[in-house]
Amino acid sequence: MFLSICLLIVWFLLLIKWSDVLVDGASSIAKKFGVSSLVIWLTIVAFGSSAPELVINMISWYTWETDLALSNILWSNISNILLILWVTAILYPIKLPKTTIKKEIPYLIFSAAILILLLFDKMISRFDAVVLSVMFAWFIWYTFKIAKNWTSSDEEVETMPTWKAGLFVVLGLAWLIGGGKLIVDSAVFIAEGFGLPQAFIGVTIVAIGTSLPELAVSVMAAIKKDTDMAIWAVVGSNIFNTLWILWATGMLANLPAYPGIEIDLWVNIIASMLIFAFAFTFKKHLLDRKEWIILVLAYLTYVGYLTAQVL
Repeated sequence: MFLSICLLIVWFLLLIKWSDVLVDGASSIAKKFGVSSLVIWLTIVAFGSSAPELVINMISWYTWETDLALSNILWSNISNILLILWVTAILYPIKLPKTTIKKEIPYLIFSAAILILLLFDKMISRFDAVVLSVMFAWFIWYTFKIAKNWTSSDEEVETMPTWKAGLFVVLGLAWLIGGGKLIVDSAVFIAEGFGLPQAFIGVTIVAIGTSLPELAVSVMAAIKKDTDMAIWAVVGSNIFNTLWILWATGMLANLPAYPGIEIDLWVNIIASMLIFAFAFTFKKHLLDRKEWIILVLAYLTYVGYLTAQVL
């Protein structure tokens, strides 16, 4: 048990370190090619940080446990907003860029609303997956449109050789995925050692575990006081989770709703709307230590509710 706890600490420290490598590599690529950092974080980093959710959904399809696909995505999205933004805001206030308030966050809310509509029949069908694919294609087109119309800024970013920056991004993403899995495995082993129920482990450790890449990136962005990246990592990952992963999984098999999904669907959209609301509360366009109190209370209430359902 002691060894497992030590390994858990080591894996998490390595996760933070490699997220630092990822941040540096992605920022250098954006600066070198005159591409908006927003584009990098809404595509490449969002793709990589959503990989754990994709792996879990592919496994659930392969093992015919497709009811896990929707709970995996919803729990991860909710943790991304309520947990990650809460932790990041404690470390350093999160700046909400104007374009993100006007474009990306409303699209995040829209995708959460569409998911509610598609699940009126208690299932994501292949037709629903096609709808999600169209929305995802539009999002990708939008990000490339940003890249085309964006002009280079004067932000101070360490430039490095292209091959090195690319290697940093690849290795950083690889450890976010692999390291996240090691952390989850260690945490589950420790929880089982203390006799915690499997259901409780599922709605807490595993759900948070799939959000570890976003957590590591956001924490590192806060440490570097570059919190634009933190909000982009969360918004981009949640859009990818809803549109890309559910599209990919939904094309393989119908995804049935699970008992209690209605609560999770509404918490997901309300959490998304909270980000938009925070742009206009207290200090404008800033999510600071006042808002994180709301986030932590919302998160603890939600986890408490889920725990009560499974214990």
